[in-house]
Amino acid sequence: MAAEASHPHEAHEAHEVASPPELHVLDPSAQRPSWVLWWRPFFAPTLSDRLLAALVDEHSFEQKHIVLFGREVLQPRLIAWAGDVAYRYSGSTLEARPWSTTLAWLRAVVSRAICAALTDAGVDAAAPSFNHALLNYYADGLASMGAHSDDEAELGPEPCIASLSFGATRRFLVRPKRAATRQRSLGFDLAHGELFVMGGAMQHEYKHALPKTKEAVGPRLNITLRGVRAPIASSSAARGHRRA
Repeated sequence: MAAEASHPHEAHEAHEVASPPELHVLDPSAQRPSWVLWWRPFFAPTLSDRLLAALVDEHSFEQKHIVLFGREVLQPRLIAWAGDVAYRYSGSTLEARPWSTTLAWLRAVVSRAICAALTDAGVDAAAPSFNHALLNYYADGLASMGAHSDDEAELGPEPCIASLSFGATRRFLVRPKRAATRQRSLGFDLAHGELFVMGGAMQHEYKHALPKTKEAVGPRLNITLRGVRAPIASSSAARGHRRA
């Protein structure tokens, strides 16, 4: 179980992973396989509660406009962010912004856990270097995330995307981009305190989404950590990707 510090980010050493990760290799025969690491959970329930409260307290959330298929629309969720560099998607630029204390602690803890898990599993992948965090707040089941891939050139050839979930459990869908393999679509129910990491060729071969649900669900806060390698002024970054 996770150790309990008097404050959720009192010290990095205060945290022990609550459970070992599951490794899912989605296409093991591929030259560049896609893989998922899933901690169920990563944080113990009490610590997850405290981290959620701290994150909500430390950030101001807003609803931004994005460009989707040539049309400006409001995102169906609230966001906040931090980053050493700017990040652009769907025509919206998130300028560099300081890291809150809790978010910086989470970045360090998650980075160490992923490095250790990749080594233990014998996965040939570079250690993550996260320099941007996007916080998505889903107030209810109508708040959603459209199908997309984090495949911008500035995220590198094999982006490692780490996703922390706090609050209500929501279904996370992953489906292949190629029509011939669509039957291999997968669903993951991401719960409070869980860590879900996508790597390898995942962003080039698959799309992911958090669809709406008619079920009565409470609020959910999701944090995605990325490594942005190039400034957004580059031509590859200027186009962004489509994410409702």
